[in-house]
Amino acid sequence: MDTTVPLNVIIDNIIEMNEHFMEVAMGDGLAPLLVLVGTLLVVFSLGVFGVLTLGAVGSLFTSN
Repeated sequence: MDTTVPLNVIIDNIIEMNEHFMEVAMGDGLAPLLVLVGTLLVVFSLGVFGVLTLGAVGSLFTSN
């Protein structure tokens, strides 16, 4: 029983996901603004937690 997903299926899904997001981002009304705000929230949270993680790893290798 093969439970691994081939790499080409994953890449095809990513390409299809981008097409769906582009349809929403180019839509009418507030859809483009909502996509932009969602992107900014994700990027900001990844940046904050990335810096916190790097700080925690750095503190493991420094002396008090």
